[in-house]
Amino acid sequence: MLEAVSEYRVILGVIGADCHAVGNKIIAAVLGRNGIAVVNLGVMVSQDEFIQAAIEEKADAILVSSIYGHGEIDCQGLRARCAERGLGEILLYVGGNLVIGKRAFAEVEQRFLEMGFDRVFPPTVALEDVVELLKSDIRSRRPLAYGHNSAAFGITERLSA
Repeated sequence: MLEAVSEYRVILGVIGADCHAVGNKIIAAVLGRNGIAVVNLGVMVSQDEFIQAAIEEKADAILVSSIYGHGEIDCQGLRARCAERGLGEILLYVGGNLVIGKRAFAEVEQRFLEMGFDRVFPPTVALEDVVELLKSDIRSRRPLAYGHNSAAFGITERLSA
């Protein structure tokens, strides 16, 4: 369960058979220090565990980490599985050493975008940049009337003075 009340709620973990924990703990600490409530599932997390936690916690995003190079395999079909469980619009972030072998990051990024991820990060990304992108992406996905009931009436445009 999320312990702190926050405007931003995310699920974090290391996917597949990957047991690299240090980076995952660093990511969780940086996100937490910046006002993002994190449920850190730890290492060796299945797609279904990510999705179930996101449902239970009403998360804004799922953040997938992979360092051992098999992220491309482990992440196959995650967007479709999210959609099957009612989370078709959830933000999906992925980062780390995602593929085996030397490939240009632009190629890796394009592959994961095609797989349905919203953002793809190399292992060298500045976490402060991720924080700002994550907050911005979460805010952009929320109804314009977040916080009151006008969204219930289909009001989606901002009123100009």
